[in-house]
Amino acid sequence: MSTENVVLHVADVHKSFAGLHALSDIDLSVREGETHAIIGPNGAGKSTLLNVCIGRLKPDSGHVVFDGENLTGKKPHQINQLGVVRVFQTPEIFPELDLLENVMVPILAKRDGSFKLNLFKRFSSEAEVRRQAEETLVDVGLGDLGDIEAGSLSRGDKRRLELAMGLAQKPRLLLLDEPTAGMARHDTNATIDLLKRIKARGMTKVIIEHDMHVVFSLADRISVLAGGRIICQGTPEEVKGDPRVKEAYLGEEQV
Repeated sequence: MSTENVVLHVADVHKSFAGLHALSDIDLSVREGETHAIIGPNGAGKSTLLNVCIGRLKPDSGHVVFDGENLTGKKPHQINQLGVVRVFQTPEIFPELDLLENVMVPILAKRDGSFKLNLFKRFSSEAEVRRQAEETLVDVGLGDLGDIEAGSLSRGDKRRLELAMGLAQKPRLLLLDEPTAGMARHDTNATIDLLKRIKARGMTKVIIEHDMHVVFSLADRISVLAGGRIICQGTPEEVKGDPRVKEAYLGEEQV
């Protein structure tokens, strides 16, 4: 693949845990503005790969480059400051705060470089931050719930709130781990529409997802992981027709 417009390059990454090879010979590139899906069965190494990309895990060998800068060895907050934002599979929200405050926290933290709780004392004077948070909540369909305590939300709405917390940071690269997990079909379709709007704005995204309806609705290209290795990469149509993918993951009835 040409290196033109590649913003994320994972090169020859290996990662083991107690002798178990979680990732082996991982090479993939993500182009600017594309939606790149990573799929595979449970235990394939998908979340491990994202953790390597954001600095939560250090690879045993290989490296990760974002926009020409080597991320390997950098701490998660340093990578976040470069514009790489991850939305986790299990919502990481502040349940005791309302939705507006939840979205304001990462905006302030990214600006000031810390998630210190004393940031809350400055909420009343942060008019621009408040406006940005309100606009983001509207964008994800939670605009009428800004003063609701986050812990009272349904699982699907918690997922949307964490997506808002990610988007509010204006990432250059957004990493989404199961963005529609726990959602009813109508919420899933609304999230697909939202992610399509984000794509139209030029945001680059990497998505881990088990729901093939979501994957094939959004992905420009797909990498398929099985046993810690990439067994196939290509467009959705190329992946659908690959016999290795049918055997390892999708199944004949799903392609």
